[in-house]
Formats: sequence, C-alpha cells, structure tokens
Amino acid sequence: MDEMKLYSPRVMKEILEKYGFKFSKGLGQNFLIDGNIINKIVEAADIDENSGVIEIGPGFGTLTQGLCKKAKKVVAIEIDKSLKGVHKETLKYDNIKIVYEDFMKIDVDKLIEEEFAGMDVKLVANLPYYITTPIIMKILEDKYKISRIVVMVQKEVANRLNAKPGTKEYSAISLAVQYRANTNVTMIVPSSVFMPRPKVDSAVIALDILKEPRINIIDEKMLFEVIRGSFNQRRKTILNGLSNKFDCSKETIKEVLQNVNIDPGIRGENLTIEEFGKISDEMSRFFEASSKNIINEM
Repeated sequence: MDEMKLYSPRVMKEILEKYGFKFSKGLGQNFLIDGNIINKIVEAADIDENSGVIEIGPGFGTLTQGLCKKAKKVVAIEIDKSLKGVHKETLKYDNIKIVYEDFMKIDVDKLIEEEFAGMDVKLVANLPYYITTPIIMKILEDKYKISRIVVMVQKEVANRLNAKPGTKEYSAISLAVQYRANTNVTMIVPSSVFMPRPKVDSAVIALDILKEPRINIIDEKMLFEVIRGSFNQRRKTILNGLSNKFDCSKETIKEVLQNVNIDPGIRGENLTIEEFGKISDEMSRFFEASSKNIINEM
C-alpha cells in the first residue's frame, strides 16, 4: 500500500475531522507531527525483525507506524475507543494488534505470553503526565519480561526518572528505576512537534532493564514500602516518614535505622538505593522477629 505520512498536520486534521474525533484533555492527548522525532524514538527502542513491541497509547498512530515498519509484531494498547475508526484508516498493518483497554488493568504477563512467544519485548510509549508514574511503577514492580522501555514524558518527569540522590528531582520513582534499570535521556522534544501543542517540552528516556536488580534484598515489597514511606511527605525526616508509614513507634524506627548506621534525622532524598536496601532488610528482620515473638507468647 502507499503509505500515508501520518505525521503530516494536514493528513492528521483531515482524518480526525472525517471521524469527528475530539482531543481529550483528560487523557492528555498530544499527537506527534514530526517524522524526524518519530524515527529517533524508534531508533532509541533498538527494534529489529525479532522484536515484539508493546505500545501504550498509540493515539493517531504516527509513532505506531514507525514501530510496525521495524518490529516483528506490535500490540498497541489504547484507552480511547473513539479512535477505532481512525485506526482502521491509519494502521493497516499485518503485524499489529490493537487492544482498546486501560493498560493499568491489563494482565501484561498473559499478553506477553500469548502475543510475543520467542520475541525480545520492548515497551514504547508517549505517556501523558497524569499516568506516567503509575505506569512506570507497574512495569518496574511487576517484573514483566521486557528488555527495554522507551518513553516520551514531560521533561521534568524524565529528570525525576534519571535523578541522583541529593537533587530536588530525586524521588520514589527515581529509586524504583535505579533498582531495576540503567537510564539514558536520549533527547529533548520541543512542544512544537505535537498537535495540540502542550505547554511544556518533553524528553525521551530509555530504561534498559537489568538482568538482576541492582541490589540484593530480603523482600522487594518491603523495599518499595520503605521508599514510599520516605517520600510520602518529602520535607519530613526518614524517622517521621517510616513511623507514619508502618504505624510503628519512633523509638522502634530509630533503633532500626541506628542498626544500619543511618541518621534518623536524614531525609529520604539524601539516601542511596544501597542505603534503602539496608533499611528495608532491617525492617524485614524486625517484623519477622516481632511475629515470632507474638507466636511464642500465644
């Protein structure tokens, strides 16, 4: 077939008007209209004929088109069912499957098993601000069989994903990313390459998933709980944050922290992933000992 240049503003406007599509501010819809940027994102995803790609939020299909030309198979997950008619015209590829569901409700393990047998799976997305953190955390915590994640996000979000201890951008998601991946901000994307034009610039960040987590710990769930507790109220000390999170006395948390040589007065933003690992393991040991004591007293 003669391939349409989907990123052409003229083509996009014609097709969207034909199907009566209206942009949703609530879904953070901003469609790419720059072929050069699209090519660079596809290149950053490191896709070949053996790759399976999960794309979250294909939108009009401009990036999807580039992915379909390179990958063995693409599964695009779109929450907005009003795009079905548009997709029938823009995404006429034999190697694509479009799923009209909320990514947060999808069984991704099952999807990978059923759709990408024997393939190296990558995840690519142009993520709206409101859902970026929940989606990244879902992917990292649930340990899907994905080797690389390439996402376009607001520039400030990319800075948080790539942040180091002691910086104002450093947050719970910075640590979750560090725990599972190596990061690289591949490019800054100006707001002018989107329709409609957003108020802020974006950035593309690549996350290469580590074969093993960066640190060895007793309980991953505990690690993420400790991290969340430390950043729930950013200006609080780790002593206050953890005592609130775990509903423990400050004396108990203070003892846990002192056992691993962490100053109770420090804030979470100043601790490394290795230090969070030590706190997490000590918390795990404390709760295990406490439960044994309760059993013994019964």
